[in-house]
Amino acid sequence: MKETTNQALDKEQFFREFNNGLHRIGRITLGAAVIMLVAIPFIVGMVNGVMPDFKGFLRGFATVGLIYIPVAIVEFLIYTPMLGVGGSYLSFITGNVTNMKIPCVMNAKDIAKTEAGTPEHEIISTISVAVSAIVTTLVIVAGVILLVPLQPFLQAEALQPAFNNVVPALFGALGLKYFLQSPKIAIVPLLVMSLLCIFVPAAISQTSLLLIPSGGLALLIGYVLFKKGLL
Repeated sequence: MKETTNQALDKEQFFREFNNGLHRIGRITLGAAVIMLVAIPFIVGMVNGVMPDFKGFLRGFATVGLIYIPVAIVEFLIYTPMLGVGGSYLSFITGNVTNMKIPCVMNAKDIAKTEAGTPEHEIISTISVAVSAIVTTLVIVAGVILLVPLQPFLQAEALQPAFNNVVPALFGALGLKYFLQSPKIAIVPLLVMSLLCIFVPAAISQTSLLLIPSGGLALLIGYVLFKKGLL
């Protein structure tokens, strides 16, 4: 019994040290990435003498920030529990979070049968995001090399509807599985958001913003059902 307790404590200690190491490396690399992303346009502008007016910059930043700052906060709060510590840092640095990293992590989670917040999930999530980033990079490299010979095929008119529906098809297939797991929670947000997009087509391009009301509605329904003992 004592040996089992010691093993559990060792596992917890390893998990804490593992996450602390990820936080340390993640903060350094993420900070460096943000500095480079922000600095490079200013450096190019200064070198070429085309720096924008500071007031114009602030006005443009405010216009974009009104949309993307709330989206960034919501995505962080929603995606981080799914991705884990290492997976979150890797995903937010390499991008393609919604259309590649999240599906990859959820698939890996289901295959490995891990639970969010456990050491196993942290490791599986980090590995799956890293593999996704490597594969994405290799595909992009291959695409750049083959872009010219494949251009007539990729620009064929018959294929354009398929390209336009890759992400909806991906998330439709991925989402159905989770909708079926909790239909009592999923049906109302799904119906409300579907009707909204049907009657307000402009909302389709604002899916990140729609995460806020749909997620809040799902949480509220889940809370009510839980309090009534229906979950």
